[in-house]
Amino acid sequence: MSSREITVKTRERTVMIDISSEVQKAVSAAGILEGIAVVYSPHTTAGITINENADPSVKNDMIRTLNKLIPYEDGYTHMEGNSDAHIKATLTGLSVTVPVIGGRLALGTWQGIYFCEYDGPRNRRFIVNAING
Repeated sequence: MSSREITVKTRERTVMIDISSEVQKAVSAAGILEGIAVVYSPHTTAGITINENADPSVKNDMIRTLNKLIPYEDGYTHMEGNSDAHIKATLTGLSVTVPVIGGRLALGTWQGIYFCEYDGPRNRRFIVNAING
């Protein structure tokens, strides 16, 4: 098993950043040919998800819909003022697991791995564990 921590600087309050290439680099550096890659966000206001990466309008639609369903201000009682970000991170999830086959992430044709920022801009990190199987 190999672990790598990767940093990302977000520039907006809510944004989805394609991190597929960084995850693939971590898997390649680990020398894992067959196994799994676990990608994890150690933040309570940011998530990790897999979705379409061919058309940027998909992530824009996702962000717009999340913001409509869970508005920034909605009478929340959390003192930090970022309850919406906590809720969005819970819905997105904090990790994904991707099979590794032949040293490559076994993502579908249109899939990418996204770091989802809901309380930015911030300096963030995510962890990739590449596990030999």
